[in-house]
Amino acid sequence: MGTKATVTKSGVKLGVVSGGRRGESAALKMAKTAIAPQPVLVPQEANANASAAPDVVAKDHFIERNGVKFAGTHLLVELWSAKNLGDMALTDQALRECASVAGATLLHLHLHHFGPNAGLSGVAVLAESHISIHTWPERGYAALDIFMCGACDPYKAIPVLRRAFEPGTVQLSEQKRGVIA
Repeated sequence: MGTKATVTKSGVKLGVVSGGRRGESAALKMAKTAIAPQPVLVPQEANANASAAPDVVAKDHFIERNGVKFAGTHLLVELWSAKNLGDMALTDQALRECASVAGATLLHLHLHHFGPNAGLSGVAVLAESHISIHTWPERGYAALDIFMCGACDPYKAIPVLRRAFEPGTVQLSEQKRGVIA
Protein backbone atom coordinates (compact mmCIF):
# COMPACT_ATOMS: atom_id res chain seq x y z
CA MET A 1 0.00 0.00 0.00
CA GLY A 2 1.61 3.29 -1.09
CA THR A 3 1.73 6.62 0.64
CA LYS A 4 1.51 9.91 -1.20
CA ALA A 5 2.61 13.21 0.32
CA THR A 6 1.34 16.65 -0.61
CA VAL A 7 2.86 19.90 0.57
CA THR A 8 0.40 22.79 0.94
CA LYS A 9 1.17 26.50 0.45
CA SER A 10 1.76 26.84 4.19
CA GLY A 11 4.39 24.09 4.03
CA VAL A 12 2.22 21.53 5.82
CA LYS A 13 2.78 17.98 4.61
CA LEU A 14 -0.24 15.75 4.29
CA GLY A 15 0.10 12.03 3.74
CA VAL A 16 -2.60 9.76 2.37
CA VAL A 17 -2.53 6.00 2.57
CA SER A 18 -4.02 4.68 -0.67
CA GLY A 19 -6.88 2.23 -0.73
CA GLY A 20 -9.78 4.33 0.53
CA ARG A 21 -12.13 3.01 3.20
CA ARG A 22 -12.08 -0.41 1.60
CA GLY A 23 -8.27 -0.79 1.87
CA GLU A 24 -6.59 -2.45 4.83
CA SER A 25 -5.85 0.03 7.62
CA ALA A 26 -6.52 2.97 5.32
CA ALA A 27 -6.10 6.27 7.12
CA LEU A 28 -5.49 9.93 6.56
CA LYS A 29 -2.31 10.91 8.33
CA MET A 30 -0.72 14.26 8.96
CA ALA A 31 3.06 14.43 8.94
CA LYS A 32 5.00 15.51 12.03
CA THR A 33 5.68 18.87 10.43
CA ALA A 34 1.99 19.82 10.50
CA ILE A 35 1.07 22.94 12.43
CA ALA A 36 -1.40 22.37 15.25
CA PRO A 37 -4.52 24.59 15.11
CA GLN A 38 -4.38 27.52 17.50
CA PRO A 39 -7.41 28.77 19.44
CA VAL A 40 -8.74 32.16 18.42
CA LEU A 41 -9.39 34.56 21.27
CA VAL A 42 -12.09 37.19 20.76
CA PRO A 43 -11.96 40.21 23.07
CA GLN A 44 -14.97 40.56 25.34
CA GLU A 45 -15.80 44.00 23.85
CA ALA A 46 -16.19 42.41 20.40
CA ASN A 47 -18.64 39.86 21.81
CA ALA A 48 -20.65 42.60 23.53
CA ASN A 49 -20.89 44.66 20.32
CA ALA A 50 -21.95 41.66 18.23
CA SER A 51 -24.95 40.93 20.48
CA ALA A 52 -25.95 44.61 20.73
CA ALA A 53 -27.73 44.67 17.35
CA PRO A 54 -31.40 44.89 18.41
CA ASP A 55 -32.88 44.11 14.97
CA VAL A 56 -31.06 40.78 14.57
CA VAL A 57 -33.01 37.90 16.08
CA ALA A 58 -31.66 34.34 15.96
CA LYS A 59 -34.34 31.91 14.80
CA ASP A 60 -34.91 28.88 17.00
CA HIS A 61 -35.15 25.83 14.72
CA PHE A 62 -36.15 23.48 17.55
CA ILE A 63 -39.57 21.92 17.13
CA GLU A 64 -42.18 20.53 19.49
CA ARG A 65 -44.10 17.31 18.85
CA ASN A 66 -46.28 15.44 21.34
CA GLY A 67 -45.08 17.72 24.13
CA VAL A 68 -41.37 17.07 23.39
CA LYS A 69 -39.13 19.95 22.25
CA PHE A 70 -36.05 18.89 20.27
CA ALA A 71 -33.64 19.98 17.53
CA GLY A 72 -34.54 17.42 14.90
CA THR A 73 -35.08 13.85 13.81
CA HIS A 74 -32.13 11.60 13.02
CA LEU A 75 -32.90 8.46 11.01
CA LEU A 76 -30.52 5.55 10.55
CA VAL A 77 -31.59 3.72 7.41
CA GLU A 78 -30.28 0.36 6.24
CA LEU A 79 -31.13 -0.97 2.79
CA TRP A 80 -30.68 -4.71 2.23
CA SER A 81 -30.85 -6.63 -1.08
CA ALA A 82 -30.65 -3.24 -2.79
CA LYS A 83 -29.74 -2.44 -6.40
CA ASN A 84 -27.94 0.43 -8.18
CA LEU A 85 -25.59 0.95 -5.23
CA GLY A 86 -22.63 1.96 -7.39
CA ASP A 87 -24.59 4.28 -9.68
CA MET A 88 -23.27 7.81 -9.03
CA ALA A 89 -25.84 9.62 -11.19
CA LEU A 90 -28.77 7.78 -9.65
CA THR A 91 -27.44 8.36 -6.12
CA ASP A 92 -26.92 12.06 -6.82
CA GLN A 93 -30.47 12.38 -8.13
CA ALA A 94 -31.92 10.37 -5.20
CA LEU A 95 -30.17 12.44 -2.51
CA ARG A 96 -31.27 15.68 -4.17
CA GLU A 97 -34.86 14.43 -4.32
CA CYS A 98 -34.69 13.22 -0.69
CA ALA A 99 -33.72 16.71 0.46
CA SER A 100 -36.39 18.36 -1.67
CA VAL A 101 -39.35 16.16 -0.67
CA ALA A 102 -38.39 16.44 3.00
CA GLY A 103 -38.50 20.24 2.78
CA ALA A 104 -34.74 20.69 3.31
CA THR A 105 -32.34 23.14 1.67
CA LEU A 106 -29.44 21.48 -0.18
CA LEU A 107 -26.20 23.41 0.29
CA HIS A 108 -23.67 20.96 -1.15
CA LEU A 109 -23.55 17.38 -2.43
CA HIS A 110 -20.37 15.33 -2.70
CA LEU A 111 -20.10 11.70 -3.80
CA HIS A 112 -16.99 9.54 -4.09
CA HIS A 113 -16.92 6.28 -6.07
CA PHE A 114 -14.40 3.62 -5.05
CA GLY A 115 -13.92 2.15 -8.53
CA PRO A 116 -15.50 -0.28 -10.98
CA ASN A 117 -18.02 -2.61 -9.33
CA ALA A 118 -17.33 -0.90 -5.99
CA GLY A 119 -19.42 1.18 -3.66
CA LEU A 120 -19.62 4.86 -3.02
CA SER A 121 -19.79 7.27 -0.11
CA GLY A 122 -21.34 10.67 -0.07
CA VAL A 123 -22.93 13.45 1.85
CA ALA A 124 -25.60 16.02 1.12
CA VAL A 125 -24.98 19.00 3.38
CA LEU A 126 -28.28 20.65 4.22
CA ALA A 127 -29.07 23.97 5.86
CA GLU A 128 -31.05 21.76 8.25
CA SER A 129 -28.21 19.18 8.74
CA HIS A 130 -27.24 16.28 6.40
CA ILE A 131 -27.89 13.05 4.51
CA SER A 132 -24.99 10.60 4.19
CA ILE A 133 -24.73 7.34 2.28
CA HIS A 134 -22.23 4.47 2.20
CA THR A 135 -22.81 1.52 -0.13
CA TRP A 136 -21.53 -2.03 -0.49
CA PRO A 137 -22.90 -3.31 -3.85
CA GLU A 138 -21.16 -6.65 -3.35
CA ARG A 139 -23.46 -7.20 -0.34
CA GLY A 140 -26.52 -5.37 -1.67
CA TYR A 141 -26.25 -3.11 1.39
CA ALA A 142 -26.41 0.65 1.95
CA ALA A 143 -26.23 2.62 5.19
CA LEU A 144 -27.81 6.07 5.24
CA ASP A 145 -27.92 8.70 7.89
CA ILE A 146 -30.65 11.35 7.56
CA PHE A 147 -30.65 14.15 10.14
CA MET A 148 -32.94 17.13 9.70
CA CYS A 149 -33.72 19.93 12.09
CA GLY A 150 -36.79 22.08 12.34
CA ALA A 151 -39.92 21.42 10.33
CA CYS A 152 -38.27 19.12 7.76
CA ASP A 153 -39.60 15.56 7.61
CA PRO A 154 -36.84 12.99 6.95
CA TYR A 155 -39.44 10.19 6.70
CA LYS A 156 -40.51 11.64 3.33
CA ALA A 157 -37.09 10.57 1.96
CA ILE A 158 -37.80 6.86 2.49
CA PRO A 159 -40.08 6.36 -0.56
CA VAL A 160 -37.45 8.10 -2.71
CA LEU A 161 -34.78 5.66 -1.48
CA ARG A 162 -37.11 2.70 -2.10
CA ARG A 163 -37.69 3.78 -5.74
CA ALA A 164 -34.01 4.48 -6.42
CA PHE A 165 -32.40 1.43 -4.81
CA GLU A 166 -35.25 -1.12 -4.83
CA PRO A 167 -34.27 -2.75 -1.51
CA GLY A 168 -35.76 -6.05 -0.42
CA THR A 169 -35.70 -4.83 3.19
CA VAL A 170 -35.50 -1.40 4.83
CA GLN A 171 -34.45 -1.18 8.47
CA LEU A 172 -35.10 2.13 10.16
CA SER A 173 -34.36 3.60 13.57
CA GLU A 174 -35.09 7.08 14.85
CA GLN A 175 -33.36 9.29 17.37
CA LYS A 176 -34.63 12.68 18.47
CA ARG A 177 -31.63 15.00 18.76
CA GLY A 178 -31.30 17.84 21.26
CA VAL A 179 -34.27 16.85 23.43
CA ILE A 180 -35.14 19.61 25.92
CA ALA A 181 -38.41 18.42 27.45
